[in-house]
Amino acid sequence: MPDYQCLLVEDKGDGVVLFTINRPQKKNALNATVVRELQDAFIRFDADPDTRVAVLTAAGNDAFSAGADLHEFPELWRCIPTVGFQTDKPIIGALSGWCIGGALVLAMMTDLLVASESTKFNYPEAKVGFTGGIIAGLAGRMPHHAAMDLILLCRTLEARRAYDLGFVNEVTPVGEQVNVALQMAGELARMSPMVLATLKRFVNNEVLPKGPSEQMARTLRQLKSLEESADYREGMTAFKEKRQPVYTGK
Repeated sequence: MPDYQCLLVEDKGDGVVLFTINRPQKKNALNATVVRELQDAFIRFDADPDTRVAVLTAAGNDAFSAGADLHEFPELWRCIPTVGFQTDKPIIGALSGWCIGGALVLAMMTDLLVASESTKFNYPEAKVGFTGGIIAGLAGRMPHHAAMDLILLCRTLEARRAYDLGFVNEVTPVGEQVNVALQMAGELARMSPMVLATLKRFVNNEVLPKGPSEQMARTLRQLKSLEESADYREGMTAFKEKRQPVYTGK
């Protein structure tokens, strides 16, 4: 893994990798750098045959993330599992403190969630006047009216209530969320990766509903990958130079 500006990546052994969003001075807000680094790191994680499980957390216990950084608004879809990147390997979220807006979208798209007792979920976009729309998938991950309480009324959902609704798998004392998530990851790392990948793929592709924004973002990811490819640059250059392009499929 390369050295990132706002993301720490640690090999915890036995195929477990810990990703830590590292902007505590900004409440771990998701700026353009964070989302691109998360996307890059998870693409590398998926391609590495020696990795099996990822744990995603953030520095400090006050805020998993304050959401999208409005001073440096990112292409948030890039860091969303199954949207900005694809992996059939399990991802466990380990949260503490506030999880707001786009960070709630990020958390809901993980496969398992561990939250400290201080975790609070909030989606204030109806008050702010903007939404990317992927949050609609929350209604497929907890009871419908409970999801609409967050989405429409912008009410805060605390960890214990999230656990009771089945949105969170385990609630821990503050500061223990990462250790518990790593223990869970260790269990998964000892299981059949082919079975885990197949079941995750079945759930994500065939069981969980996909809203229009989620589908649009997946399409955008594929188009962006073409736009950012060496073949795209070669094609444009060859056209300007009036020569036959030489494509490499990269």
